[in-house]
Amino acid sequence: MNYSKDDLLKLKWSLLTFLISLALSASAIWIGSAYDANSLKARQSAQKQVVEARTKLSSTQSDLDNMSTYALEYTSLVNNKIVGDETRLDWIEGLEKLRQQRHVLDFKYTIAPQKDFVPSPALDTGNFSFSLSGANLQLDLLHEGQLNEFFEALRGDMKGWFIIDQCSLERIGTANTAETLMNNTGPQLKASCAGGWVTMKNRNAP
Repeated sequence: MNYSKDDLLKLKWSLLTFLISLALSASAIWIGSAYDANSLKARQSAQKQVVEARTKLSSTQSDLDNMSTYALEYTSLVNNKIVGDETRLDWIEGLEKLRQQRHVLDFKYTIAPQKDFVPSPALDTGNFSFSLSGANLQLDLLHEGQLNEFFEALRGDMKGWFIIDQCSLERIGTANTAETLMNNTGPQLKASCAGGWVTMKNRNAP
């Protein structure tokens, strides 16, 4: 088929129009792909931020719950005179009340000056220091059960954290049967116990 010069001119404009349309279509496709890619990245970034925000929110909620629990425990320790300065006068008053309750026949005690205390086994005490106000007790007993009753009352009725380091028992009475023991009102055993009150103090406290 032969084309004249006029036909070529007509084809040239048609071809140019086609090429322009093709270029515009390719540009539209490229722009659309780029937009889709940017939209996907933006969505992924938004999803990542949502996940991070939820994680931080959960961690914050957990911290708040822990702080609330720790605050209750700390308040309990303060109210029970375990955190703070030693309460020597309270201990003396408490021991005298125990004497009146007659858990044992009689007892004597001494409370030593407070000193630093290192728990054994070692503990991570964080920001707290431990102190021990050592105590020695000599108790007159009718039987061994009175010793347990005394220390149960000491820990239950008196505020503070009392620990027992060691106790020794010595028989001083002559009763050797249940019948003679029941009829005997004098001490049959003497107990010597060492221990003391442990107190905690925040190193940053004034």
